[in-house]
Amino acid sequence: MDSAEMLNISDGVHFDESITKIEYHSYSPFLSSFDNSDEIRICNQNQNFNILICESFLYIEGTVKKASDNTLSATAKLVNNYPAYLFEEIRYEINGIEIDRVRNVGHTLTLKHYISLNANESKMVLNAGWCPENNIDVSDGNINICLPLKRILGFAEDYMKIIPNVKHELILNRARNDLNAIISPTDDMKFEITKLQWHVPHVQLHDEQKLLLYKFINSNQSIKMSFRSWDMYEYPVLPTTTHQVWAVKSSTRLEKGRFVIFALQTNRRNLKEKDASRFDHANLTDIKVFLNSDVYPYSDLNIDFQNNRYALLYDMYSKFQESYYKTNSQPLLSPLQFKEIAPIALINCSHQMCEIKTGPVDLKIEFKCKSNIKPNTSAYCLILHDRIVEYNPLTNNVKRLENK
Repeated sequence: MDSAEMLNISDGVHFDESITKIEYHSYSPFLSSFDNSDEIRICNQNQNFNILICESFLYIEGTVKKASDNTLSATAKLVNNYPAYLFEEIRYEINGIEIDRVRNVGHTLTLKHYISLNANESKMVLNAGWCPENNIDVSDGNINICLPLKRILGFAEDYMKIIPNVKHELILNRARNDLNAIISPTDDMKFEITKLQWHVPHVQLHDEQKLLLYKFINSNQSIKMSFRSWDMYEYPVLPTTTHQVWAVKSSTRLEKGRFVIFALQTNRRNLKEKDASRFDHANLTDIKVFLNSDVYPYSDLNIDFQNNRYALLYDMYSKFQESYYKTNSQPLLSPLQFKEIAPIALINCSHQMCEIKTGPVDLKIEFKCKSNIKPNTSAYCLILHDRIVEYNPLTNNVKRLENK
Protein backbone atom coordinates (compact mmCIF):
# COMPACT_ATOMS: atom_id res chain seq x y z
CA MET A 1 0.00 0.00 0.00
CA ASP A 2 1.38 3.41 -0.96
CA SER A 3 1.34 6.39 1.42
CA ALA A 4 -1.37 8.30 -0.49
CA GLU A 5 -3.79 5.40 -0.16
CA MET A 6 -2.89 4.92 3.49
CA LEU A 7 -3.68 8.56 4.36
CA ASN A 8 -6.89 8.85 2.32
CA ILE A 9 -9.25 8.43 5.28
CA SER A 10 -12.03 10.48 3.64
CA ASP A 11 -12.55 7.94 0.88
CA GLY A 12 -16.01 6.42 1.07
CA VAL A 13 -17.23 2.86 0.75
CA HIS A 14 -17.72 1.58 -2.79
CA PHE A 15 -19.84 -1.35 -3.92
CA ASP A 16 -19.79 -2.82 -7.40
CA GLU A 17 -23.43 -2.94 -8.51
CA SER A 18 -22.83 -2.86 -12.26
CA ILE A 19 -24.28 -6.41 -12.52
CA THR A 20 -27.69 -6.95 -10.95
CA LYS A 21 -28.15 -10.66 -11.62
CA ILE A 22 -26.51 -13.70 -13.21
CA GLU A 23 -28.85 -16.55 -14.10
CA TYR A 24 -27.97 -19.90 -15.65
CA HIS A 25 -30.30 -20.96 -18.46
CA SER A 26 -30.18 -24.46 -19.91
CA TYR A 27 -30.35 -25.11 -23.65
CA SER A 28 -31.06 -28.51 -25.17
CA PRO A 29 -30.19 -29.82 -28.65
CA PHE A 30 -32.69 -29.64 -31.50
CA LEU A 31 -32.63 -33.44 -31.80
CA SER A 32 -32.64 -35.97 -28.98
CA SER A 33 -30.37 -38.49 -30.74
CA PHE A 34 -26.88 -38.74 -29.21
CA ASP A 35 -25.70 -41.91 -30.94
CA ASN A 36 -22.20 -42.47 -32.32
CA SER A 37 -21.38 -40.27 -35.36
CA ASP A 38 -24.40 -38.01 -34.70
CA GLU A 39 -24.08 -34.23 -34.97
CA ILE A 40 -25.51 -32.48 -31.91
CA ARG A 41 -26.44 -28.78 -32.24
CA ILE A 42 -27.30 -26.60 -29.25
CA CYS A 43 -28.37 -23.07 -30.10
CA ASN A 44 -29.22 -19.87 -28.22
CA GLN A 45 -31.36 -17.95 -30.73
CA ASN A 46 -32.33 -14.99 -28.53
CA GLN A 47 -29.93 -12.13 -29.22
CA ASN A 48 -31.22 -9.87 -26.43
CA PHE A 49 -29.17 -11.57 -23.71
CA ASN A 50 -25.66 -10.77 -22.55
CA ILE A 51 -23.93 -14.14 -22.51
CA LEU A 52 -20.81 -15.03 -20.48
CA ILE A 53 -19.46 -17.98 -22.47
CA CYS A 54 -16.39 -18.54 -20.28
CA GLU A 55 -18.56 -19.63 -17.33
CA SER A 56 -20.90 -21.90 -19.30
CA PHE A 57 -20.74 -25.69 -19.07
CA LEU A 58 -22.09 -28.89 -20.58
CA TYR A 59 -24.22 -31.14 -18.40
CA ILE A 60 -24.19 -34.80 -19.47
CA GLU A 61 -26.08 -37.82 -18.11
CA GLY A 62 -25.46 -41.31 -19.40
CA THR A 63 -24.94 -45.00 -18.78
CA VAL A 64 -22.32 -47.57 -19.76
CA LYS A 65 -23.90 -50.69 -21.27
CA LYS A 66 -23.09 -53.76 -23.33
CA ALA A 67 -23.70 -53.05 -26.97
CA SER A 68 -25.10 -56.53 -27.54
CA ASP A 69 -27.99 -56.57 -25.05
CA ASN A 70 -28.03 -53.09 -23.38
CA THR A 71 -27.29 -54.55 -19.94
CA LEU A 72 -24.89 -53.06 -17.38
CA SER A 73 -21.38 -54.45 -16.88
CA ALA A 74 -19.64 -54.97 -13.55
CA THR A 75 -16.18 -55.04 -15.15
CA ALA A 76 -16.11 -51.90 -17.32
CA LYS A 77 -14.23 -48.77 -16.29
CA LEU A 78 -13.96 -45.32 -17.81
CA VAL A 79 -10.61 -43.80 -18.74
CA ASN A 80 -9.38 -40.52 -17.36
CA ASN A 81 -11.09 -37.59 -19.12
CA TYR A 82 -13.60 -39.98 -20.71
CA PRO A 83 -16.18 -37.26 -21.66
CA ALA A 84 -13.70 -35.82 -24.17
CA TYR A 85 -13.29 -39.21 -25.87
CA LEU A 86 -17.04 -39.37 -26.52
CA PHE A 87 -16.70 -36.61 -29.14
CA GLU A 88 -14.68 -36.35 -32.32
CA GLU A 89 -15.07 -32.60 -32.79
CA ILE A 90 -16.52 -29.61 -30.92
CA ARG A 91 -16.95 -26.17 -32.45
CA TYR A 92 -18.43 -22.85 -31.35
CA GLU A 93 -20.14 -20.40 -33.71
CA ILE A 94 -21.64 -16.94 -33.38
CA ASN A 95 -24.10 -15.76 -36.01
CA GLY A 96 -23.27 -18.87 -38.03
CA ILE A 97 -19.52 -18.06 -38.24
CA GLU A 98 -17.06 -20.49 -36.70
CA ILE A 99 -15.06 -18.91 -33.88
CA ASP A 100 -13.20 -21.87 -32.40
CA ARG A 101 -12.93 -25.60 -32.98
CA VAL A 102 -11.33 -28.60 -31.29
CA ARG A 103 -10.64 -31.76 -33.32
CA ASN A 104 -9.69 -35.15 -31.91
CA VAL A 105 -11.25 -33.91 -28.69
CA GLY A 106 -10.06 -36.71 -26.39
CA HIS A 107 -6.34 -36.41 -27.05
CA THR A 108 -6.45 -32.61 -27.37
CA LEU A 109 -8.10 -32.01 -24.02
CA THR A 110 -6.10 -34.71 -22.24
CA LEU A 111 -2.79 -33.20 -23.34
CA LYS A 112 -4.03 -29.69 -22.53
CA HIS A 113 -5.11 -30.78 -19.04
CA TYR A 114 -1.79 -32.47 -18.28
CA ILE A 115 0.16 -29.30 -19.02
CA SER A 116 -2.33 -26.72 -17.70
CA LEU A 117 -3.77 -28.07 -14.45
CA ASN A 118 -2.17 -28.00 -11.03
CA ALA A 119 -3.09 -30.36 -8.19
CA ASN A 120 -5.95 -28.22 -6.82
CA GLU A 121 -7.43 -27.55 -10.26
CA SER A 122 -7.19 -31.26 -11.04
CA LYS A 123 -9.41 -31.99 -8.02
CA MET A 124 -11.86 -29.29 -9.08
CA VAL A 125 -12.49 -31.02 -12.42
CA LEU A 126 -13.13 -34.46 -10.92
CA ASN A 127 -16.77 -33.56 -11.55
CA ALA A 128 -15.89 -33.31 -15.25
CA GLY A 129 -14.57 -36.87 -15.53
CA TRP A 130 -10.91 -35.99 -14.94
CA CYS A 131 -9.13 -38.55 -12.75
CA PRO A 132 -5.48 -39.12 -13.79
CA GLU A 133 -4.62 -41.33 -10.80
CA ASN A 134 -6.82 -44.26 -11.82
CA ASN A 135 -9.73 -45.33 -13.98
CA ILE A 136 -13.32 -44.52 -13.00
CA ASP A 137 -15.54 -47.31 -11.70
CA VAL A 138 -19.01 -47.37 -13.27
CA SER A 139 -20.40 -50.59 -11.79
CA ASP A 140 -23.71 -48.87 -10.97
CA GLY A 141 -24.01 -47.74 -14.58
CA ASN A 142 -25.23 -44.18 -13.93
CA ILE A 143 -23.06 -41.16 -14.76
CA ASN A 144 -23.55 -37.41 -14.64
CA ILE A 145 -20.94 -34.70 -15.11
CA CYS A 146 -20.53 -30.94 -15.54
CA LEU A 147 -17.93 -30.10 -18.19
CA PRO A 148 -16.82 -26.41 -18.15
CA LEU A 149 -16.51 -24.90 -21.60
CA LYS A 150 -13.24 -23.20 -20.58
CA ARG A 151 -11.77 -26.72 -20.32
CA ILE A 152 -12.94 -27.50 -23.88
CA LEU A 153 -12.26 -24.43 -26.03
CA GLY A 154 -9.43 -21.92 -26.06
CA PHE A 155 -11.95 -19.12 -26.69
CA ALA A 156 -13.84 -19.89 -23.48
CA GLU A 157 -10.60 -20.14 -21.50
CA ASP A 158 -9.17 -16.80 -22.69
CA TYR A 159 -12.11 -14.51 -23.48
CA MET A 160 -13.77 -13.62 -20.17
CA LYS A 161 -16.17 -10.86 -21.24
CA ILE A 162 -19.85 -10.79 -22.13
CA ILE A 163 -20.87 -11.06 -25.79
CA PRO A 164 -23.99 -8.94 -26.51
CA ASN A 165 -26.58 -9.08 -29.28
CA VAL A 166 -25.53 -12.32 -30.99
CA LYS A 167 -26.71 -15.88 -31.69
CA HIS A 168 -24.54 -18.59 -30.09
CA GLU A 169 -24.31 -22.19 -31.26
CA LEU A 170 -22.34 -25.18 -29.97
CA ILE A 171 -21.90 -28.16 -32.32
CA LEU A 172 -20.68 -31.52 -31.03
CA ASN A 173 -19.87 -34.50 -33.26
CA ARG A 174 -20.06 -37.86 -31.46
CA ALA A 175 -17.15 -40.24 -31.95
CA ARG A 176 -17.62 -43.23 -34.26
CA ASN A 177 -17.28 -45.54 -31.25
CA ASP A 178 -16.59 -45.30 -27.52
CA LEU A 179 -13.63 -47.68 -27.30
CA ASN A 180 -11.21 -44.89 -26.33
CA ALA A 181 -13.49 -43.89 -23.43
CA ILE A 182 -14.13 -47.33 -21.92
CA ILE A 183 -11.82 -50.07 -20.64
CA SER A 184 -13.42 -53.52 -20.68
CA PRO A 185 -11.52 -56.79 -21.11
CA THR A 186 -14.43 -58.91 -22.32
CA ASP A 187 -17.51 -56.88 -23.14
CA ASP A 188 -18.33 -54.82 -26.21
CA MET A 189 -19.31 -51.63 -24.39
CA LYS A 190 -20.92 -48.35 -25.38
CA PHE A 191 -21.59 -45.05 -23.62
CA GLU A 192 -25.23 -44.07 -24.01
CA ILE A 193 -25.87 -40.34 -23.51
CA THR A 194 -29.37 -39.93 -22.11
CA LYS A 195 -29.31 -36.17 -21.48
CA LEU A 196 -27.14 -33.32 -22.76
CA GLN A 197 -27.63 -29.63 -21.99
CA TRP A 198 -25.64 -26.42 -22.36
CA HIS A 199 -25.94 -24.28 -19.22
CA VAL A 200 -25.19 -20.63 -20.05
CA PRO A 201 -25.05 -17.63 -17.67
CA HIS A 202 -27.19 -14.64 -18.65
CA VAL A 203 -25.85 -11.40 -17.21
CA GLN A 204 -28.30 -8.62 -16.31
CA LEU A 205 -26.77 -5.15 -16.09
CA HIS A 206 -27.49 -2.12 -13.96
CA ASP A 207 -29.30 0.69 -15.85
CA GLU A 208 -26.15 2.78 -16.01
CA GLN A 209 -24.19 -0.12 -17.53
CA LYS A 210 -27.04 -0.83 -19.96
CA LEU A 211 -26.87 2.76 -21.21
CA LEU A 212 -23.12 2.53 -21.70
CA LEU A 213 -23.52 -0.75 -23.58
CA TYR A 214 -26.25 0.66 -25.84
CA LYS A 215 -24.08 3.68 -26.63
CA PHE A 216 -21.19 1.43 -27.55
CA ILE A 217 -23.37 -0.72 -29.83
CA ASN A 218 -24.91 2.32 -31.55
CA SER A 219 -21.46 3.79 -32.15
CA ASN A 220 -20.94 1.02 -34.73
CA GLN A 221 -17.65 -0.04 -33.15
CA SER A 222 -16.34 -3.56 -33.44
CA ILE A 223 -15.25 -5.80 -30.58
CA LYS A 224 -11.88 -7.49 -31.03
CA MET A 225 -11.84 -10.87 -29.28
CA SER A 226 -8.35 -12.35 -28.96
CA PHE A 227 -7.66 -15.85 -27.67
CA ARG A 228 -5.46 -18.89 -28.18
CA SER A 229 -6.88 -21.77 -30.19
CA TRP A 230 -5.86 -25.43 -29.82
CA ASP A 231 -5.07 -27.16 -33.10
CA MET A 232 -4.42 -30.93 -33.10
CA TYR A 233 -2.60 -32.91 -35.80
CA GLU A 234 -2.13 -36.67 -35.87
CA TYR A 235 0.27 -39.09 -37.55
CA PRO A 236 -1.79 -42.31 -37.22
CA VAL A 237 0.91 -44.94 -37.82
CA LEU A 238 4.60 -44.03 -37.70
CA PRO A 239 7.07 -46.02 -39.82
CA THR A 240 9.44 -48.42 -38.07
CA THR A 241 12.54 -46.24 -37.83
CA THR A 242 14.67 -44.37 -35.30
CA HIS A 243 14.61 -41.02 -37.10
CA GLN A 244 11.44 -39.34 -38.33
CA VAL A 245 10.68 -35.98 -39.97
CA TRP A 246 7.01 -34.94 -39.86
CA ALA A 247 5.80 -31.99 -41.96
CA VAL A 248 2.92 -31.01 -39.70
CA LYS A 249 1.51 -27.82 -41.13
CA SER A 250 2.09 -25.39 -43.97
CA SER A 251 0.27 -22.09 -44.00
CA THR A 252 0.38 -18.84 -45.93
CA ARG A 253 -1.17 -17.04 -42.98
CA LEU A 254 0.40 -17.65 -39.63
CA GLU A 255 -1.81 -17.48 -36.61
CA LYS A 256 1.22 -17.19 -34.41
CA GLY A 257 2.06 -20.57 -32.98
CA ARG A 258 3.14 -20.14 -29.37
CA PHE A 259 3.58 -23.71 -28.11
CA VAL A 260 3.92 -27.12 -29.73
CA ILE A 261 3.04 -30.18 -27.61
CA PHE A 262 4.28 -33.50 -28.97
CA ALA A 263 3.28 -36.94 -27.66
CA LEU A 264 3.49 -40.58 -28.72
CA GLN A 265 1.17 -43.54 -28.13
CA THR A 266 1.95 -47.19 -28.82
CA ASN A 267 -0.87 -49.66 -29.42
CA ARG A 268 -3.52 -47.66 -27.54
CA ARG A 269 -6.01 -46.74 -30.27
CA ASN A 270 -9.53 -48.21 -30.10
CA LEU A 271 -8.53 -51.19 -27.97
CA LYS A 272 -10.74 -52.46 -25.15
CA GLU A 273 -8.02 -53.00 -22.55
CA LYS A 274 -5.83 -49.97 -23.35
CA ASP A 275 -6.01 -46.58 -21.64
CA ALA A 276 -6.16 -43.96 -24.41
CA SER A 277 -5.55 -41.14 -21.90
CA ARG A 278 -1.95 -42.25 -21.27
CA PHE A 279 1.03 -41.68 -23.53
CA ASP A 280 4.35 -43.46 -24.13
CA HIS A 281 7.94 -42.24 -24.37
CA ALA A 282 8.85 -44.77 -27.12
CA ASN A 283 12.53 -44.32 -26.17
CA LEU A 284 12.54 -40.75 -27.47
CA THR A 285 16.05 -39.23 -27.43
CA ASP A 286 15.64 -35.84 -29.15
CA ILE A 287 13.04 -33.58 -30.70
CA LYS A 288 13.14 -30.31 -32.62
CA VAL A 289 10.45 -28.05 -34.06
CA PHE A 290 11.26 -26.11 -37.22
CA LEU A 291 9.45 -22.92 -38.20
CA ASN A 292 10.94 -22.54 -41.66
CA SER A 293 14.68 -22.59 -40.91
CA ASP A 294 14.45 -21.58 -37.22
CA VAL A 295 14.73 -24.44 -34.75
CA TYR A 296 13.31 -24.89 -31.22
CA PRO A 297 14.99 -25.84 -28.92
CA TYR A 298 18.40 -24.81 -30.19
CA SER A 299 20.44 -27.54 -28.44
CA ASP A 300 20.06 -31.32 -28.49
CA LEU A 301 18.17 -32.78 -25.51
CA ASN A 302 20.01 -36.15 -25.31
CA ILE A 303 17.10 -37.89 -23.57
CA ASP A 304 17.41 -41.46 -22.30
CA PHE A 305 14.23 -42.73 -20.61
CA GLN A 306 15.69 -46.18 -20.00
CA ASN A 307 18.36 -44.61 -17.77
CA ASN A 308 15.98 -41.99 -16.29
CA ARG A 309 17.70 -39.11 -18.08
CA TYR A 310 14.80 -36.87 -19.02
CA ALA A 311 15.27 -33.87 -16.71
CA LEU A 312 15.48 -31.39 -19.61
CA LEU A 313 12.18 -32.64 -21.04
CA TYR A 314 10.48 -32.37 -17.64
CA ASP A 315 11.94 -28.89 -17.13
CA MET A 316 10.35 -27.74 -20.40
CA TYR A 317 7.02 -29.24 -19.30
CA SER A 318 7.16 -27.69 -15.82
CA LYS A 319 7.63 -24.13 -17.13
CA PHE A 320 4.52 -24.10 -19.30
CA GLN A 321 2.11 -22.50 -16.82
CA GLU A 322 4.50 -19.64 -16.11
CA SER A 323 4.93 -18.90 -19.83
CA TYR A 324 1.31 -19.44 -20.89
CA TYR A 325 -0.70 -18.11 -17.96
CA LYS A 326 1.88 -15.70 -16.51
CA THR A 327 1.61 -17.32 -13.09
CA ASN A 328 3.80 -19.46 -10.88
CA SER A 329 4.15 -22.92 -12.38
CA GLN A 330 2.71 -25.79 -10.34
CA PRO A 331 2.99 -28.82 -12.65
CA LEU A 332 0.40 -31.52 -12.12
CA LEU A 333 2.76 -34.45 -12.68
CA SER A 334 5.86 -35.35 -10.68
CA PRO A 335 8.93 -36.44 -12.69
CA LEU A 336 8.04 -40.12 -12.16
CA GLN A 337 4.38 -39.56 -13.10
CA PHE A 338 5.57 -37.59 -16.12
CA LYS A 339 7.54 -40.60 -17.33
CA GLU A 340 4.83 -43.17 -16.61
CA ILE A 341 1.65 -41.26 -17.59
CA ALA A 342 2.48 -38.46 -20.05
CA PRO A 343 6.09 -38.05 -21.26
CA ILE A 344 5.23 -34.94 -23.27
CA ALA A 345 7.64 -32.82 -25.30
CA LEU A 346 6.55 -29.21 -24.82
CA ILE A 347 8.29 -26.75 -27.15
CA ASN A 348 8.04 -23.01 -26.44
CA CYS A 349 7.98 -21.09 -29.75
CA SER A 350 6.66 -17.83 -28.32
CA HIS A 351 9.65 -15.73 -29.35
CA GLN A 352 10.00 -15.69 -33.13
CA MET A 353 11.97 -13.87 -35.79
CA CYS A 354 10.19 -11.14 -37.76
CA GLU A 355 10.47 -13.21 -40.96
CA ILE A 356 8.41 -15.97 -39.35
CA LYS A 357 5.72 -13.58 -38.17
CA THR A 358 5.05 -12.05 -41.59
CA GLY A 359 5.67 -14.71 -44.27
CA PRO A 360 4.53 -18.25 -45.11
CA VAL A 361 5.55 -20.80 -42.51
CA ASP A 362 6.19 -24.53 -42.63
CA LEU A 363 5.98 -26.22 -39.25
CA LYS A 364 8.01 -29.41 -39.15
CA ILE A 365 8.93 -31.80 -36.33
CA GLU A 366 12.08 -33.90 -36.34
CA PHE A 367 12.46 -36.53 -33.63
CA LYS A 368 14.77 -39.44 -32.88
CA CYS A 369 14.35 -42.59 -30.81
CA LYS A 370 16.92 -44.89 -29.21
CA SER A 371 15.45 -47.95 -30.93
CA ASN A 372 13.06 -48.53 -33.80
CA ILE A 373 9.57 -47.19 -33.22
CA LYS A 374 7.23 -50.04 -32.36
CA PRO A 375 4.36 -50.99 -34.69
CA ASN A 376 1.02 -49.19 -34.19
CA THR A 377 2.68 -46.09 -32.71
CA SER A 378 0.86 -42.79 -33.29
CA ALA A 379 2.23 -39.27 -32.98
CA TYR A 380 0.22 -36.23 -31.86
CA CYS A 381 1.07 -32.57 -32.29
CA LEU A 382 -1.00 -29.96 -30.44
CA ILE A 383 -0.33 -26.37 -31.55
CA LEU A 384 -1.47 -23.51 -29.33
CA HIS A 385 -1.69 -20.42 -31.50
CA ASP A 386 -3.10 -16.89 -31.45
CA ARG A 387 -6.41 -16.00 -33.05
CA ILE A 388 -8.30 -12.72 -33.31
CA VAL A 389 -12.00 -12.40 -34.17
CA GLU A 390 -13.76 -9.10 -34.83
CA TYR A 391 -17.47 -8.75 -34.11
CA ASN A 392 -19.71 -5.74 -34.72
CA PRO A 393 -22.80 -5.97 -32.43
CA LEU A 394 -24.70 -3.39 -34.51
CA THR A 395 -24.32 -5.04 -37.92
CA ASN A 396 -23.79 -8.60 -36.53
CA ASN A 397 -20.77 -8.93 -38.84
CA VAL A 398 -18.18 -11.51 -37.68
CA LYS A 399 -14.77 -12.11 -39.23
CA ARG A 400 -11.38 -13.56 -38.32
CA LEU A 401 -8.45 -11.17 -38.59
CA GLU A 402 -4.93 -11.68 -39.85
CA ASN A 403 -2.36 -11.41 -37.07
CA LYS A 404 -0.07 -8.41 -37.42
